Amino acid sequence: MNSFSFKDLEIEHIVKKGMKNSYISIKDEARVILKTPEVSKEFVLKLLDDKELWIRKKLLFIKEHTPIRVKIEDEVLLFGEIYSVDELVSLRQKLQKIKINSHDKIHKCYNDFYKESALEYIVPRVKYFSKVMQLDYKEIKFRKMKSRWGSCNSNKILTFNTELMKTKKELIDYVVVHELAHLKYMNHSKKFHALVEEFLPNSQYFSKELKKIRLVSF
Repeated sequence: MNSFSFKDLEIEHIVKKGMKNSYISIKDEARVILKTPEVSKEFVLKLLDDKELWIRKKLLFIKEHTPIRVKIEDEVLLFGEIYSVDELVSLRQKLQKIKINSHDKIHKCYNDFYKESALEYIVPRVKYFSKVMQLDYKEIKFRKMKSRWGSCNSNKILTFNTELMKTKKELIDYVVVHELAHLKYMNHSKKFHALVEEFLPNSQYFSKELKKIRLVSF
């Protein structure tokens, strides 16, 4: 593998004799990888020139969706900000109680902390918006989810992702209002979005911001 510059882009070029076609891929670290059979320099530059717009779009997407990382045991991500563990007494106490310093036990401390924080913060927000929206629910549940921020079922049970506690407060409110609105409209119709917007102006912006977030889960 050799690296070279194409305009302002750094390209990692891998040559494989047995390949029939050429491929360009963008890794999460914003690395541009070019794989080709043995071809001329002119062919490579022409290929990159043809694919430049696609490459730049992919790099911009990765830049806007960069995962937020914390140093486990030293830091915690809460409401979109990174705090020292020493600033959060309940988490620090949980970590101090670990007798055997194992990866799984540390992760459990963090997950328990986020669930407790969600109970403390999100439940009052649900109660508040439920009252102003005049929509009643039966139960609130919390669990860690990989692909959804929240859900609402036909039994009026609201479920929220504990990972929400890592996001900004206005984004948490958006998810709360979004799921409460499903109590009236179990779809994403125009009436549903109008209801969300009525109680949370600028809701489309919050929706876009949530889609940008990539959380590094433990």
